[in-house]
Amino acid sequence: MRSLDDIREEYEFLEGDERYRLLIELGRDLEDMPDALKTDATLVRGCSAAVWVYPTGEGEKLHFLADSNAAITKGIVALVIAAVQDKPAAQVAQMDVVGALEPFDLKNQLSSNRTQGVPNMIALVKEHAARIAGG
Repeated sequence: MRSLDDIREEYEFLEGDERYRLLIELGRDLEDMPDALKTDATLVRGCSAAVWVYPTGEGEKLHFLADSNAAITKGIVALVIAAVQDKPAAQVAQMDVVGALEPFDLKNQLSSNRTQGVPNMIALVKEHAARIAGG
């Protein structure tokens, strides 16, 4: 998975539909999430499209599988995952994920129904990180 900094560099050079295409590409590049993990327990609440996030990984390093049934939403999911993937749980628990995503200006780039579940997904990721970091 590409780093959030690499994605941001490319995103800043793009406009309009090109940014949508990049988001779709990011979603396609997400690690495959087995259908068996797409359950009510892994469903992120508040999203207009179905979004699933499943924490995996060992020890202090976080790793997530994620998917969505909508292409652009899946790209947004990929942005959130890129911000936290394979980082130490203690770092993610303290991280300003919203701030890390600000350069993408998602609220102004996308309709509100596409971004309404983002805070819930960030909260889920941070809560998992805090649990792992807290031992």
